[in-house]
Amino acid sequence: MNMKIPKILTWIGLGAMTVGLINGFVNGDFLKDGKALLSNPWGVMSMIDLYVGFTLFSIWIVYREKHLLKSVIWTILMMVLGFFTGCIYVLIALYESKGDWNKFFKGRRA
Repeated sequence: MNMKIPKILTWIGLGAMTVGLINGFVNGDFLKDGKALLSNPWGVMSMIDLYVGFTLFSIWIVYREKHLLKSVIWTILMMVLGFFTGCIYVLIALYESKGDWNKFFKGRRA
């Protein structure tokens, strides 16, 4: 499989995340909306699900990266900005791997 489709899907994901974040910051109240979310059992479950995903994705980042500091920065960004950061990371990995799936998944370990 070439990397054209994953690149397109990741760009779409980044666009959706960008629009969603802008909408949230412009039209939402982070503290008020967060309080409402965390008062709902399914809201809490969604947050657990989200942060388990962030953590698992961050494990892949740490595995791929050469430098600990770079891994830490990407992980912090992941925990703060979520899959907006994940999309950026995947796009960079897709373009840097130049069509080599082994390099995409393993980074420095390829």
